[in-house]
Amino acid sequence: MRRFATETGRVEAFSDGVFAVIITIMVLELRPPGGTDLRSLSQIAAPLATYALSFVFIGIYWNNHHHLLRASRGVDGRAMWANLNLLFWLSLIPFSTAWLGRNPAAVVPTAVYCVLFFLDGLAYTILQQALVAVNGQGTPFAKAVERDVKGKISLALYLAAIATSFVATLGSDAILIVVAILWLVPDRRLEPLIGLDRGDV
Repeated sequence: MRRFATETGRVEAFSDGVFAVIITIMVLELRPPGGTDLRSLSQIAAPLATYALSFVFIGIYWNNHHHLLRASRGVDGRAMWANLNLLFWLSLIPFSTAWLGRNPAAVVPTAVYCVLFFLDGLAYTILQQALVAVNGQGTPFAKAVERDVKGKISLALYLAAIATSFVATLGSDAILIVVAILWLVPDRRLEPLIGLDRGDV
């Protein structure tokens, strides 16, 4: 039986705290409109829409991150650094969300927003591969994540959104919404592993 130095519990707890802080920072960036009627909400329509999209993405990453760590038999130092790498790029989402919310049609804020999501997706893939190394090739965990079709499609769509941002910013927004819809259903590849005793494999 292979021995692992660290269980995933502390990494999960720390990561959950970071996810909570990210969402808190994003909502604190929202400012109420100047007026008091419903029409005044149109003043913050763009920041609110950007916040909603970012919130969905953070929720998707939190959900799938939870499944990923729960399915793993443990973590090692490399996986912990890969996890920190993911959290670093995710922690920049509030910045890009606020910038794009204030400049919804601007090219550079849109491109930066898309680039950060690409880097988030890339970091998640790196974490996934680091955990494969922990669990070992040929294990149920490795077999569950080896194809990762949605992950590869998402990275391609992020790149398409980056390129589109220099032509039509609304097109980039539409592509990101497609990615979000793609991931609204949790990663079912890992669900059968979550209930297993991690020492059985």
